[in-house]
This record gives sequence, C-alpha cells and structure tokens, in this order.
Amino acid sequence: MKTNFDVIILGAGSAGCVLANRLSANPDIEICLIEAGSRDTDPRIHVPIGFAFFGDKTNLSWNYETEPQRGFDKVPVESPATAMVDSAGGVHKVHTDVTEHRRGFQPRGKTLGGSSSINAMLYVRGHRWDYDHWSALGNFGWSYNEVLPYFNKAEHNEVINNEFHGQNGPLNVCEIRHSNKPTDAFVKAGAKVYSYNDDFNGAEQEGIGYYQTTQKDGKRCSAAKAYLVPAMDRPNLTVMTDTQVNKVLFDNDTAVGVQCTTKEQKAVNLTSNKEVILSAGAFGSPQILLRSGVGPKAEIAKHGIDHLVELAGVGKNLQDHIDYLSVHQYNSLELIGLSLRSIFYKYPVELIKYLFKKTGLFTSTIAEAGGFIKTRDELEAPDVQLHFAPAMVVDHGRTQLWGHGLSCHVCLLRPKSTGTVTLKSADPEDDPLIDPQFLSHPEDIKTMVQGYKKMMAILNTEPLQKYTKDNCKRPVDINNDRDIEQAIRESADTVYHPVGTCKMGSDSEAVVDERLRVHKTRRLRVVDASIMPTLIGGNTNAATIMIAEKAADMILQDTAT
Repeated sequence: MKTNFDVIILGAGSAGCVLANRLSANPDIEICLIEAGSRDTDPRIHVPIGFAFFGDKTNLSWNYETEPQRGFDKVPVESPATAMVDSAGGVHKVHTDVTEHRRGFQPRGKTLGGSSSINAMLYVRGHRWDYDHWSALGNFGWSYNEVLPYFNKAEHNEVINNEFHGQNGPLNVCEIRHSNKPTDAFVKAGAKVYSYNDDFNGAEQEGIGYYQTTQKDGKRCSAAKAYLVPAMDRPNLTVMTDTQVNKVLFDNDTAVGVQCTTKEQKAVNLTSNKEVILSAGAFGSPQILLRSGVGPKAEIAKHGIDHLVELAGVGKNLQDHIDYLSVHQYNSLELIGLSLRSIFYKYPVELIKYLFKKTGLFTSTIAEAGGFIKTRDELEAPDVQLHFAPAMVVDHGRTQLWGHGLSCHVCLLRPKSTGTVTLKSADPEDDPLIDPQFLSHPEDIKTMVQGYKKMMAILNTEPLQKYTKDNCKRPVDINNDRDIEQAIRESADTVYHPVGTCKMGSDSEAVVDERLRVHKTRRLRVVDASIMPTLIGGNTNAATIMIAEKAADMILQDTAT
C-alpha cells in the first residue's frame, strides 16, 4: 500500500472531487483522496427521484442531529424508566414525562460525491451581492466578477449560452425533464404576484421560475460523476473509500500527513510532501482540525488532545438556512404521492418512461420550481427563497403520508443567528455537537413571518389556489403573526446548507486566509463550504464547486514554487 503522496485531500464531496480532478491533471503530482463513506454504487443516487427515499437510516449520509434548539418548540422525548419502591417493598418501573426543545436533522453525504450525491440537484449560485460582500470583508479575489469565471469553468449549461454560463465544464446543468401542471401553476401564480425569472443565475436573481438541475441524460450529475469518474484511471490518483480520518499530523506548525483508519480497522499514517487539504465539509473539517490540536485550547484540551495551534474560530460562525414548509393535501394523480392509483397505474407507466426515455417523474428533483423574493422593497438582494414541490414533504421526507399533495418551502437566506460545531469526544467515530442556534436572533423570526406571508400570497393565487385553499395540513391564520411564528417554531428546520465553521478572513475568528491556507500553519488548507465567511443567498452546492475550482488554481500555483 502506497503511503506517501504530494497532496492528501480529506473528503470526496463536492469540493474534494473537484480538487482530485484538477490537481491530478498534472501528472507530476501524486494525489490521495480519502472518503469516509463507500463508493457511490447505490442506484438511488443516480436515478434522480431516488434521493427522496434515503430516509434517516441510510449509510449514504451521516444523519446528524443538532443539539436541542431553544428557538424551536418543546417536544416529548423518551426517557429511561426509573425504579420506585413502594411501602411494601415492591419495585415498580415508572416512566416520567420529559420534554426538550426540538432537535434539528442534519443529513450530510457520506459517499463519493458527498452531499452532491444525495441532494435535490438544484443548480443555484447565490446572489452577486454575496461575493462582493466577501470581498468587502477583506477577502481579496472573491468578488462576483472574480469568481464568475470559476462558476463558468465548472459548468456545461445545455440551455443558456451567455456571459453568465459555461458550456465546456464537467458539471452538466439542464432543465428538469419532468413537467407537471401543479408546478406550472405555481410559476404562473408566482409571476402574477412577483416577476417571472428564466435564469436565477443570470443578470438578476429576483423572481419566480423553474430551477435548473445538475443532471445529464436524466441521471444525477454529482461532483463524483462530473469530476472524479473521468480521473479515476489516472496513475497519479489514489482514491481510498471507507476510511476514517483521525487527525492531521504535524511537524511543529507544518502539516506532514494524516492518521486514518481503513475499512479493515487498520491504523495507517499517510505522509504528504506538499499539502494536506481538508474538504470534509462544514461539520467534518472543523472536527478534524480540533482532533488535530488546531482550534480553541479549552475545547481541545478537555478531550485529552494535545493542543498545537490556537485558532479561536475553528467550529464557530456556523450559519445555515432555516426553512419552513407549508404542506397541502389534494387528491390528484398530477401530484406525487402514495395511493392505490399511483402505485398500480401511474408509477409503472413512469418507470417505463424513465427506463426507455429517461424522462418523467423519475427525473424529478421534487423541488422543481421556486424563486427569490424580498420581504422589504429597500433590500439590495432577495432575503427569502421558495422551493415548490408537487408532493407532501413532512419532516425531511422521513414521515410518509398516504395520499397526494404539494408543499412549498420558505427559506431565510441570510440569517443573523450563528452557531457552533465542536467535538463530543476525541473518538473520530463520535458525532459532533452541532448547535446552529436557529432563530436565536430576533430578526430571523420576524423575517420568516414576513416570508411566510409572501409565500402564501402565491399559494392563494390562481391557478395554484385550487390545490391549496382549505387543504393545509397545519392551518395557519395568515392575519395572525403569533400563529405564523408558532407554526414556524413547531416544524422549521434546515434546508441543508451549513457553512462558515472554518471561515475565510483576517479577523480574530478567521481560520483560513484568502488563499484558504489555515492561519498559523504551513502546508494546510481548507477547501469546502466551511470557508464561507457569510452564508450565500441560495443553495450552496454550486458555490462549493466554484470554491474548489478557484482553490485548485491557487494550489497549483503555490505547489509549483
């Protein structure tokens, strides 16, 4: 087994796959890509609608839970039975009623392609303002005009050919190959209330329209499919799956390798001649840094880990999109759902359409249309995002409902609440402690309430109204802000975009510089969504791929000197 490489990449998610491809294109650089999950062979990854059937037990996801969120309502929880002795000496088991604030669910990809192999495949870049804001914070080279070439470098857009899109990149972007009347009705209704937008990634983001998707020929185009598969036969690229990284190895302040455990539970040390790159995501990268002794001393030392480098911001600045779903039941085969008619009539027909033409329901992203709107006219950029789904989605799809219906998400794009991720223990097998502190800032719930009203203005407009009127699974009084807030606290949760825990910058909580090098260390970088100093206004997968494209150029420049 080869144990010495020039560059070791920790994590084969959206960023890691890009890096593996771009860096191994230089035959003089020996690359090792390490992934904790298995290979991406599960057919549910590649058939687009399959992601809706992963559930919370799949080994393709880390399936994390957050700490109890004080911004959420309290719910009953299971408690262990306690023994009580009566006056006659008899022992009885007694169950006590226990409640705690609701925990959030945090699925993250655990396979080649990472979360790009289990997400809804929406291609969204965020708003121009987001990247100009990064630059204004002192992160030179990260303005919109400077990152746009990397978005375009990554993309092959089947539909749009202009200065905002690429045509020759590895990542295929296309229209959804599933048309249905309810989604069309949402777009028509939304265009009446707001404006129609045929390209959320073009000159303007604001408006209502259809999402583009990372698919090719009716199949998911994950980062693994786009970047890793074409590079797998290169002799200078080694890919290790089912391998858990314990920590980065240091010689003083210089990263010289990694310690990991293979599928066979064999401890292995790998050495690097040039760089170690963390691409394990907003939860994984800070965990590895902390286990390596890099971060706040108090959080590291309490787990018996030797503290090497003081970096106060490791695991801080966690930001995520909080999201509320309005769910409506409507008996129509036009909508995705479970019924005798759909099982015995619709789905067999749709399966045939997919097998022979790669079209129809099995290509659906579930969240097929949506939009970006402002809750206040004076804002520079939209502050809420909508995702429309022609299906009833409850509790991240973990609760299956009988019947048909639709859902609409309202998502807060730039929350002011920030949280943390830290270690539960020094054991790499232990889940981290994730605390997004959702709705801890009072402005967030106010904006969510206004966003809900904006969403309902669309849902209550024809031709969509016939599906939604009087059909809401959790009726809400649109004229009562307290009732809207209560509904949000009952069931709002992430829409799967955690970022910021190894943020880029030069302030006291920054972890990496503008070239993504970890402060106070040498030959160590972080390249993934954790480096985002602020959360972008949109889905984060395309931006993570852009970050890796830009980082690859910087790494090639730096390792050549």
